[in-house]
Amino acid sequence: MRWRFSMFEGILLLLIVGSAGAVYAWVTFGGGGLIGATYAVFICMPILAFERHIIFRRLYRKIHSFSTPIFFLATLAVYFVLIDVGYALAGLIMQMTGHLREDWLDALVPSTTVLLFTFAIAGPLVFILRVRELLGRDVFLSLLTGRYRKPIQEERVFLFLDLAGSTSYAERNGDLRMQEYLGKLFTTLADPVLRYRGSIDDYIGDAAIITWPFDRAVNNAACVHCVFDILDAIEAESHRWLKEFGEVPRLRAALHGGTIVAAEIGVDKHKITYFGDTVNTTARLEGFCKTLNHQVLISTDLARKMRLPHYVRVEDLGEHAVKGRGQKLGVLALRAGGARAPQLAVN
Repeated sequence: MRWRFSMFEGILLLLIVGSAGAVYAWVTFGGGGLIGATYAVFICMPILAFERHIIFRRLYRKIHSFSTPIFFLATLAVYFVLIDVGYALAGLIMQMTGHLREDWLDALVPSTTVLLFTFAIAGPLVFILRVRELLGRDVFLSLLTGRYRKPIQEERVFLFLDLAGSTSYAERNGDLRMQEYLGKLFTTLADPVLRYRGSIDDYIGDAAIITWPFDRAVNNAACVHCVFDILDAIEAESHRWLKEFGEVPRLRAALHGGTIVAAEIGVDKHKITYFGDTVNTTARLEGFCKTLNHQVLISTDLARKMRLPHYVRVEDLGEHAVKGRGQKLGVLALRAGGARAPQLAVN
């Protein structure tokens, strides 16, 4: 489950940071490893909580909507405040437990040296996080490691999401307003996709393509949970959509998985691209949403590979011919038909 993944990741990061703080204290002062580790951990914890969307979620979203220079400065400003708060908490604990006997001002307010050292680490970190955000987590790591420098075959699941009625909305409100509408919608997708450890592969007009490694997608039906979390997020903000844009987005969603070929392409601009029948079939399946008049469709082949959530109701729509595919495709319609408990994503 995702909380386990996050807990392991967080504990590992805190151990690394604590060790770095202890080493810094020993090198600088010749001792005080416990004090250095405590200060380092408490400085890191608020920043980690901010980056993991645990605190100040709206501020996080706002900052990430800025251009890169403003994003960089705003993030450093937030880090500065969080560092001061974390430092003060660490100093308070050290003073109250008797581990630190300095005066209160020195214990609670970081020195210029500490701030410069912290920002020397935070600056590159902010830059890396921005590049990671622009490329996407999985793409960033894959490009960094060169995983797809040579084409490879792998199993993946794809989710195609398309905004219904986008053409008529653009005709009524203009292209600029349409882009604002899409920007808000694509921002809404981000949290559920992150929660269920998917990757937004591309935006094509009014559509988004999301993908997972096959095992990750079917484990605990993460890809299905993701779809309904996105729909729930839109519904929960329906009054705001109506107030700001005059209508609530209605999405069409299609899920399918199978073997694809993944490769890194490009020279000046690198991109990881997926080729194969699986991608094309998912696109055709999304087209069936309109012709069969259902909002969420999944291929029978993919549905058989997972245990669907208890709140999902399934309707078998039979087999349908798919252009460019020799075999007919079994299609199931999904809809939320029961009470939903809070869902956790899978590893």
